[in-house]
Amino acid sequence: MLKIEKLERAFKAEEPLLTDPMKQQRRQEITKRENEVKELNNKIFGYNGQYHQRRKDVLKPVMDELHRAVEKVARQKQLRMILDKSSEGIAMIYTDPRDDYSDYVLEELGIDPKANPNQTNTPTQNTKTKQ
Repeated sequence: MLKIEKLERAFKAEEPLLTDPMKQQRRQEITKRENEVKELNNKIFGYNGQYHQRRKDVLKPVMDELHRAVEKVARQKQLRMILDKSSEGIAMIYTDPRDDYSDYVLEELGIDPKANPNQTNTPTQNTKTKQ
């Protein structure tokens, strides 16, 4: 980033002395460098960047072990849900699959819950009502 700032300062200082083609060339150089920085930043910290991938790789075994332990405790204690109070607010970290009514809600919206998730489903007018 410092190099880009240096280029910008030098450009502003020399701008009155430069011809239009030289100005255009300098602006292109600055833009090129800015784009390179953005691309590198995205490659490392972007949604699928190296940082997030590495974090996911490191946390996955821990999260899998936590999930197994939570499910085991839920089955042993015959719990239907487990809440996590340690995070901001309360998060549900386990719920008995028998309590999942997502498919009923999707059907009520006219969306086929068994359809391919990559397929775009648009709600249709649904005339039947679930009781």
